Amino acid sequence: MVVSRKWLLNFGFMALAAPVGLAVILAALHMLGAINIWIYPLVHIGIFCLFGGTSCLVAAQVVDSRPSRTEPNSRRRRQLGWGLAILLVSLNFPAYLLSYHMTHVRLPGQIGIGVPRPTHAQLPSDRGLFYATRTIPISQSRWIETWEIPAQTLEARGTVLLFPGNLGTKSSQLISPAQSFAQMGFNTVLMDFQGVGGSSGSTVTLGVKEAQDVVTVFNDINNRNAVQSTQDSGRENTPVILYGVSMGTAAILRAIATYDITPDAIILELPFVRLLDAVRSRLRYHKIPTAPTASLMIFWASIQHGINGFSHNPISYAKAVNCPTLVIHGEQDKWTPVEDIEALVNSIPASKQLVLSADAGHHQLIGVDRPLWDASVGNFLNNI
Repeated sequence: MVVSRKWLLNFGFMALAAPVGLAVILAALHMLGAINIWIYPLVHIGIFCLFGGTSCLVAAQVVDSRPSRTEPNSRRRRQLGWGLAILLVSLNFPAYLLSYHMTHVRLPGQIGIGVPRPTHAQLPSDRGLFYATRTIPISQSRWIETWEIPAQTLEARGTVLLFPGNLGTKSSQLISPAQSFAQMGFNTVLMDFQGVGGSSGSTVTLGVKEAQDVVTVFNDINNRNAVQSTQDSGRENTPVILYGVSMGTAAILRAIATYDITPDAIILELPFVRLLDAVRSRLRYHKIPTAPTASLMIFWASIQHGINGFSHNPISYAKAVNCPTLVIHGEQDKWTPVEDIEALVNSIPASKQLVLSADAGHHQLIGVDRPLWDASVGNFLNNI
């Protein structure tokens, strides 16, 4: 009995510790580009180690449940405590690494945890668009970079501020919409959230702190419009519209609800409803158990960035919207189902429109069905 119990204890401890060491090694190889971590059956290995190790520790206690002189109760409690501690580390350490990796960026070629920093693959001039680069300072070490594209009409109808999705840049997600907005007669301001493109920073918070970037750009354009109106007394104020993609929609809604900005209209493309649901859907796609992984990831990301990710719910922010709203979504979106989008739209108290594309997934509609995007956006803006 003593030999069997020791064997069970040793195997249980090793099985519980294995996922931690395995996660560190595989994460390092993945960061170096040596392997693709997602092609390995990590979920099955992790489940086997966690549940197998726990079962061995429980079995070890059952094998010899009577106290003995050689195995006093204090030693058993100590062993059980170590087992529970290893179990907690095995659950939390991979979640900590994964949340850190998904919310931090690193420079190209830099070794470390985090996704490669997104850069610009094209410029507006590649599409024949005139543009100017502008930097909005936040502090001595923080700034936001924007591209400003003028309206392609004699007189601008207003200004559209464009905000990209998670790890998207003004180059990868905003040039095509800006081109259409410019053709419709709107000046456009394309921006990079901090952590991507030409802006400062090295972190991403899925729209929480990005809301402050929305406020910064919105206040900047309002201040410039106010100065121009003062210089030109006959000039009327033109509307300021906010356009966001995915994470950009969450940042817009949070900026309205938390910082009380007042745009004249907003266009939300591919929004998500709750951060926890968004994380769960992505874990489910990669065949990773959502419980408790999603909650642990949000918990550790909240600790790392000093935020509360569990309260980051755009469907709650939407209740503060008091301007005309257009929501664009794809029925094939694997991250956010249509019923969630309909619930978000219904929570907006102001006038709203919902445009659904039967063919689009989690991709901007302008790249799937540009005529539908242009017609939907054009009709919406004509009624502002």
